[in-house]
Amino acid sequence: MSRTVKVARIHEYGAPEVLKFEEMTLADPGPGEALVRNTVIGLNFVEVYYRRGTFGVPSFPAVLGNEASGVVEAVGAGVTHVKPGDRVVYGDDIHGSYTTARLYQADRLTVIPDGVSDDQAAASFLKGLTARYLLKEVVPFKAGDTILVHAAAGGVGLILTQWATALGLHVIGTVSSEHKAALARQAGCEHVINYSTENFVERVMQITGGKGVRAVLDSVGKDTFKDSLKTLAIRGAMIVFGKASGDLPAIDPFELAPRALSLAWPVLPHYVSTPEDLAAAAADLFDAIQTGIIKVDPTRVYPFNELVRAHSDMEQRKTVGAVVLHF
Repeated sequence: MSRTVKVARIHEYGAPEVLKFEEMTLADPGPGEALVRNTVIGLNFVEVYYRRGTFGVPSFPAVLGNEASGVVEAVGAGVTHVKPGDRVVYGDDIHGSYTTARLYQADRLTVIPDGVSDDQAAASFLKGLTARYLLKEVVPFKAGDTILVHAAAGGVGLILTQWATALGLHVIGTVSSEHKAALARQAGCEHVINYSTENFVERVMQITGGKGVRAVLDSVGKDTFKDSLKTLAIRGAMIVFGKASGDLPAIDPFELAPRALSLAWPVLPHYVSTPEDLAAAAADLFDAIQTGIIKVDPTRVYPFNELVRAHSDMEQRKTVGAVVLHF
């Protein structure tokens, strides 16, 4: 039986106000699909990119949102991975989570284990899986390495810092305010640089005795990219996973040669492309949550009907940590 759901859609790119609440009709789940009633929606800065048009949506109107936790209410033919009543979370690079309920490919849903709340799952799934592949699959880090994490008080930054510290890495974090600096220190940053008042290149080289860092993990982009290269040690790695401040400047690969630097822009979908890879990564994340290695409770909660304000606050850097929507 079809149902009516409330969604937030955009019909054009623009400011937060282009998000419009509307009703849609949702069909019954087809073969391989599950009907999920969302309970908590996780917000991610990448959704600001899609809303503004930095990244394009397939077509208009578009329901944005990539991440949510919820409850399976029905399944289609052939579905055995989940069943009605299961608490689940999803976080693929597929739009559509800004809704009260949706259809989803069942083998891309992850059952939330006991001991992990819906809030924790929605606040951490995309961010936590991102932190995991950055720390465990892109560069072969070893205990004792020093890394530089930009936006260390952001949603990914706080998880990155906690997990990196647990792995024995030394973390230098950059932030834009003293409030964010306190959060970064609490997460485990050994050194915190307020780039609004300090030169982060000079401070990093001072902290490392002129050697530089093993890697830079950068989601800021335009404002930090070129200077970040200056902080890398010989054979260091520049790992970009976002561009919150704008497009990266062009670079001649020869600029990397004098110190044998490497440059990568890895993206999550390629690290969880199969159900088996997704299950293994999710199990690792949930274990880190359950054992207290990382704390992922939301730092800011908005009602679903205040999505526009939430987007505005994220865009203006008024939020720190994980932001979620409640129904």
